[in-house]
Amino acid sequence: MRPTRRSWAILSLAPVLALFGVVLSRLPLLVGAAMVGTWVLVRQARFLATARRTAAELSVYREPERGTLRTGESTPVTVIARLERPVDVAVSLSAGLPTAATANERLELELKPGETETTGTTTVGWPVAGRHRFERVTVDVADGWFRTSFRTGTRPDVVVQPRTPRNVHVGAGGEQAVSPYGEHTGGRIGSGIEPAELREYLPGDTMDQIDWKATARQGTTYVRDSQSETDRRTVLVVDYRRTLGDGTPGETKFDYARDVALATVDAARQLADPLGLVTVGDDGITSQIEPSSTFEGYARIRRRLFDLEPAASDSDSSSNSTTDTGPLAHRSPVLLADATREQGLPLADDDPFSATLRPYLEFQTGGGTRIRTNSLAQAVGASVANRDRTFAIIVTDDERRDDILETVRLLRNHGSDVLLLLTPTVLYERGGLGDIERAYERYVEFEDFRRRLSRMDRVNALEIGPSDRLASVLSAGRQRGVSQ
Repeated sequence: MRPTRRSWAILSLAPVLALFGVVLSRLPLLVGAAMVGTWVLVRQARFLATARRTAAELSVYREPERGTLRTGESTPVTVIARLERPVDVAVSLSAGLPTAATANERLELELKPGETETTGTTTVGWPVAGRHRFERVTVDVADGWFRTSFRTGTRPDVVVQPRTPRNVHVGAGGEQAVSPYGEHTGGRIGSGIEPAELREYLPGDTMDQIDWKATARQGTTYVRDSQSETDRRTVLVVDYRRTLGDGTPGETKFDYARDVALATVDAARQLADPLGLVTVGDDGITSQIEPSSTFEGYARIRRRLFDLEPAASDSDSSSNSTTDTGPLAHRSPVLLADATREQGLPLADDDPFSATLRPYLEFQTGGGTRIRTNSLAQAVGASVANRDRTFAIIVTDDERRDDILETVRLLRNHGSDVLLLLTPTVLYERGGLGDIERAYERYVEFEDFRRRLSRMDRVNALEIGPSDRLASVLSAGRQRGVSQ
């Protein structure tokens, strides 16, 4: 309990009256000082009784409209305060927020003397994922002479989930893959380094397999097999260049790609495979983590994947347009350049369309492929291809198809097996699928490219995307086939 300025003014009067009463030997002044002190004590006791009754009879409820959200979303939060009986003091309430929550205005309510109920609502934003608990509402009781505060009310939780892609599909031609990472056997018995088991000699065993110590002890020839080293050294190459940012927030190409990359890390950990990471941004290689099968190695890769974020992409570019449905609509610059080169179309000097395509047309010249400084092929050539033979998992989109083909060529020449996880651009249009018929044609183009990759030796290519959009595209294709 805290006295107000008004109370301090009255309290200061009592010692003044007492002092003058003693100095002047005036009994009325001493009586007045005693009456002031008594009045203050009575007023204090009365206030304390009212404050205790208010705390006992006040019910405060705080109700978020939604208990589970995604990062960046907001929800209304309502506070309701009820008194069983009216009181003759002013009751104000301040409903604070969890540390990570944000609101445009503080939620403060007031019960005036004689009132029994009040309510208020504010919109709260949740930029940080996690479980957030509200603190109790702070209640301030005042009668003009004294003031006291206490906390009361419910403490609801709000669970904020990170924005992750939904309905993740990994497969080929619309068919879900059982295990994109692949299965392999570890610890086979045979020729190798680690000793495994002891057995009697069999015809065909070589002399270097004989365990001479065991043979001497047992009096007959024994052979000790060894355990082969079959742990697969894997390098995960993750592309997060600008085009991987295409799509709606929380469901971009990279959101889906990262989700599958994290699943790959978990699969490698379960199989105890050494796993490394190479990340490729718009400026080239941004990080390299050497293959390791330790817990800290896997954790480091996971942390790095969560740190990645593509640069903002131009949502108004032709590759994301949903209004143009012409024969070259929805094509990436690389694909448009391919079509222009194949058809022998001329480029004008002052045409913006020609100015956009000219760098891509110059990408392939003289019967060879020129690798751009920020290309995936250059990143692989500078990292994966310079290692011992590895299993390379490459997560990227289908925008730079020449770059992908050159990357695969480098890895195959190196003797590495390749798994390509591709995000088809057609499935990530920000404004929806637009013309569903055209979307199906574009998906067929992607599927032809994916099959072309999968037909190569030691190469497998799979698609990553939202299963609901893919189902819509394939359904449109089936309907068109029936109508034809």
